[in-house]
Amino acid sequence: MNRRDFIKIVGLGAMSLYLSGCGAAATKPEAQNIISEGKPMKIVVINSSPHSEAQSTSRWLAQKFIEGAKRAGHEIFTFDAAHEDTHPCQGCDKCGMDGDCIFNDAIQNKLMPQMLKADLLVLVTPLYYFGMSAQLKIIVDRFYSRTTRLNGKKSIMIATAWNTADWTMEALQNHYETLVRYMSWQDVGQIWAVGCGTRSMVERSEFGEVAFKLGAAL
Repeated sequence: MNRRDFIKIVGLGAMSLYLSGCGAAATKPEAQNIISEGKPMKIVVINSSPHSEAQSTSRWLAQKFIEGAKRAGHEIFTFDAAHEDTHPCQGCDKCGMDGDCIFNDAIQNKLMPQMLKADLLVLVTPLYYFGMSAQLKIIVDRFYSRTTRLNGKKSIMIATAWNTADWTMEALQNHYETLVRYMSWQDVGQIWAVGCGTRSMVERSEFGEVAFKLGAAL
């Protein structure tokens, strides 16, 4: 099965399906509410594209996911990593891996409190040079200040790329899965939207339906 031709949504064995490039997405009824066990979850969605809501491919997919998750009754908090006041980790260790960061910015005051009480974290990024955006990497590096307390959460990755080669998302997928392992997260979904270099391309693709159904099935 070629990764160029198929998307995999991984979800604790409950929501694993493969979709061809133009095929219809279908979530099996038994997959509904497996992740949340039928209870409302607190979900944090971190957008990191520097493009506007009207232009961004990854933001569009994130919105489709949010629509599905809201329909399922979950509580959503969104954070715009590209346009908030953020600072990269300085490696100073003043936080001691469980304390306030030296930067009194939007990560410290707006995002971190929401992440600490969240059940599910959703990382959303365009693919830049085969990795996550710099804006998202800043957020990930700042996990350091609360590493242990962010352990054990559920997570989802949503990424878009222009490229369609079978290795396009390989490095980013490996990074994400290593992060999941280190943070002791429970991966419940991955959307690797290749061939989505423009807004019109992603809107014409099946990925919007995939994102909606992933949110709705939680």
